[in-house]
Amino acid sequence: MKARYELYYWPSIQGRGEFVRLAFEEAGVPYVDVARLPVKQGGGVRAMRKLLEGAGPGLAPFAPPFLKVGDVLLGHTANILLYLGPRLGLVPDDEESRLAAHQLQLSVTDFVAEIHDTHHPIASSLYYEDQRAAAKKRAALFRKERLPKFLRYFEQALERSGGAHFMGASISYVDLSIFQVIEGLRYAFPNAMAHAERHAPNLVALAGAVATRPRIAAYLASPRRLPWSEEDIFRHYPELDAKR
Repeated sequence: MKARYELYYWPSIQGRGEFVRLAFEEAGVPYVDVARLPVKQGGGVRAMRKLLEGAGPGLAPFAPPFLKVGDVLLGHTANILLYLGPRLGLVPDDEESRLAAHQLQLSVTDFVAEIHDTHHPIASSLYYEDQRAAAKKRAALFRKERLPKFLRYFEQALERSGGAHFMGASISYVDLSIFQVIEGLRYAFPNAMAHAERHAPNLVALAGAVATRPRIAAYLASPRRLPWSEEDIFRHYPELDAKR
């Protein structure tokens, strides 16, 4: 009997849950986005909160996203993808490759955290407007130092792997995650990315290739793919972007 994958994440944004969704969509494997289901079908945010409060099996997750597969409950995006990768055919079979993919995904996690902190450098509990001055300083340093450093690292890793995929000849969950990051950065920092992408031709080519994969293209055109917004991780505030 096939596993029933239950993904739990906030229903109104892409967020960190999108990295997991892209893996399911590319693999063509059915999954349930529980918090997006009606309450009468056992969904909604309340169902998610119950597991956060310890109603599920094993260790309670700290925060969404988390994945439930039977009696298995897993939190953290990179950890979920470590589990799903071999089951969805999105990572090579050997242990060295799996660990390398996990290492790259952990670097994606670090990158995403720094992207988030450009607009919330003081506290996630505060509104952007309450920390705008600090955000401007943080974003300027991010554009100057951290953005090129992360892109350079991933560009070099992709180049060492042959330039088409991070994990050899086949697509992996790392490729999908980098696609999501590149697209998010293009939304949040269009001016800065117009310059930065000149130095990352392999990443640009990878993002373009992922976007045209049949299942991913169908997903991106569907209502399941929520639009970017200023309630999400990737936010476009013109004052945080580079000048044209």
